[in-house]
Amino acid sequence: MRFDRVPMPPAVEARPRDTRGYPVPAITPWTGGEPQFARTDHGRSADCARQRRCSVCDREMAPGPVWRVVGPAECAAIEAALAAGRPYRNLAPTPEAPGHRVCMLYASMVCPYLARPGARRGLTADTPDELTGHVVRGAARGAVGAVAGFGDYEYAVTGAQVLFRFLGLAEFLPYGLADEQLAELRAEIARTGR
Repeated sequence: MRFDRVPMPPAVEARPRDTRGYPVPAITPWTGGEPQFARTDHGRSADCARQRRCSVCDREMAPGPVWRVVGPAECAAIEAALAAGRPYRNLAPTPEAPGHRVCMLYASMVCPYLARPGARRGLTADTPDELTGHVVRGAARGAVGAVAGFGDYEYAVTGAQVLFRFLGLAEFLPYGLADEQLAELRAEIARTGR
């Protein structure tokens, strides 16, 4: 589905746009007046973590669950835990920041990398390490993604990264093609008005 046909939450609609009309997430850095979508701005990400603001719309997140989009490996781990009747726990930190449910549903549908299984990353990580080494030019998203809700998050701000850890799985919405999330996105926009 074309990004301009995906219903846009009002909070996202208020964000700055690139020349194509894509809204620019709160944690996206700008260089020479152009957003760098495949990168994360350290300072903006740290501010969002500390102030409990959404990484997409930059508005406050109420106490309670937060959401993020997860890839195939984490989807498989969540599915295995759920199938075994165990709580899902992932203590590995990630640079992927949280947001509102409506914002993450929207991001899963309009971000080319998140939306389609065959989508590939266009840029390398600035300084790949054990957490970001998989983020390489040409890496495919994989067969499945999910919007996952968690009871809360922890974070650490280092000199080079902002790292998150998510606690207490609250919701799991797996998808192959993000278009599968369309009804859920529409319902969430209607419910929250965000």
